[in-house]
Amino acid sequence: MRVSMKRWFALSAIGHDRPGIVADLAELIYECDCNLEDSSMTLLGSEFAVLLLLSAASDDAERRLASGCKRLEWEKRLTVFFRPLDGEPVPYAARAHARRYGLQAVGVDRAGIVAKLARCLADHRVNIAEMNTQSRPEPESGTPIYTVRMQLDVPSEVDAAALTRRLQAIGDELRIDVTFAEQPL
Repeated sequence: MRVSMKRWFALSAIGHDRPGIVADLAELIYECDCNLEDSSMTLLGSEFAVLLLLSAASDDAERRLASGCKRLEWEKRLTVFFRPLDGEPVPYAARAHARRYGLQAVGVDRAGIVAKLARCLADHRVNIAEMNTQSRPEPESGTPIYTVRMQLDVPSEVDAAALTRRLQAIGDELRIDVTFAEQPL
């Protein structure tokens, strides 16, 4: 008797927000004999977006997922993409012996805020584990205020004080308030 090894898949989907999208995806996962290991879901304007991490023990899971994803695209008007992963995923924090930090930047909305912050972090080998952004009008004036919130995995060898100074310099350049602080994992 042949023993199947656990296989891993990443699946993403986006579609016009409506009740039932999560149910449709969960049923697909169940029907394909997969297990939902991790997920992240959000609304982006009127679109619902989801990222899923799946595992499966069956040899035909990839074929079944491919067929099921096409069916969801056709029947439910979702754009679905999946791909097999090379072995079990290991979180960046564990690979890089990283510390978890939070970053928040708030200021008048202008081009380049995320680009400059993200480039600085990449240059310091910092991984962005989660990021949320939003632009909302200030109640009194209607001025658009942009907020960026990030969860970061900072490798232990990175000089946090030097990174803080660089992030503050970007904040000064863009005239935004930047807060960067270590958080428990």
